Amino acid sequence: MLEKLLRIAGKDKPARKDVALVLSSGGARGLAHIGAIEVLEEEGYHITSIAGCSMGALIGGVYAAGKLKEFREWMKGIDRKRMLELTDFSLSLNHIVKGDRIIEAIMEFVPDVAIEDLPIPYCAVATDWVSGREVVFHTGSLFEAIRASISLPSFYKPVHRDGMILIDGGVVNPIPLNRVERHKGDLLMGVDVSGHDYKAQEIRKHELSERRKSGKSLASQILNKLIPEHIDFNYYTMLSRTSSLMIRQNAKLMAQLMNPDILVDIQMSRYGSFDYDKSERLIAIGRQKTQKAISKFTTQSQRRKK
Repeated sequence: MLEKLLRIAGKDKPARKDVALVLSSGGARGLAHIGAIEVLEEEGYHITSIAGCSMGALIGGVYAAGKLKEFREWMKGIDRKRMLELTDFSLSLNHIVKGDRIIEAIMEFVPDVAIEDLPIPYCAVATDWVSGREVVFHTGSLFEAIRASISLPSFYKPVHRDGMILIDGGVVNPIPLNRVERHKGDLLMGVDVSGHDYKAQEIRKHELSERRKSGKSLASQILNKLIPEHIDFNYYTMLSRTSSLMIRQNAKLMAQLMNPDILVDIQMSRYGSFDYDKSERLIAIGRQKTQKAISKFTTQSQRRKK
């Protein structure tokens, strides 16, 4: 009789909703990952493990270290002036920014820790520029892993380690659904902000808008000399669009290969890779899109049970 009552009680108890979470690359658009995590927790999901690439590696690492709220508050204070203060320009021929200053600022409230000592399994993905291979960090310094994963080619200084030259993981695996540690019963969930949904005319409109916002700065004057406003097709739009297409295609192929239970696909045309001063807007988009994806998944699950 007691066993029967326990079985009945067990049926009434809601099943624990465990999630293996994967966060994509995407620059500032990756701030939407914060909103996605917040919604998951509010909806009663339990994140059992996390994998990230580039900005996804940063957000995922900060979350795994238990400092996501502090990071969100810190981001509220990031404006254009603060962004410039955190940019340590370099005279190197292979990168523009050293990338040390931003990491040091975050480490003031998120202390470095060994990945294997984090309360949940975590990994970050980078790319070895020498071999072209994917490099997955499961152990070692959390911030070394993050720093390697966010090393945007030609922009941030690459990380040199064990004979490798490590650059942004988005080059080879922008949404590492195949790298997250999964336990029996875990749902596989990915949040993809890896590409723009720009059309050619939107790229053009965005570029001109950014130029006009910058006013009569020295950089703006140089850019206007090199690429007059009436030229629609130039090296900037060419490289930007080409990179976006490659990353987006790789992300779509990975999603098809791994078939996650929930995929939050967040493609944005209004926000670029360096819009870090718009954190609250980006977080709000992440919340909205994740809520919609979870509602859809819940509805489909209920239909399958009937």
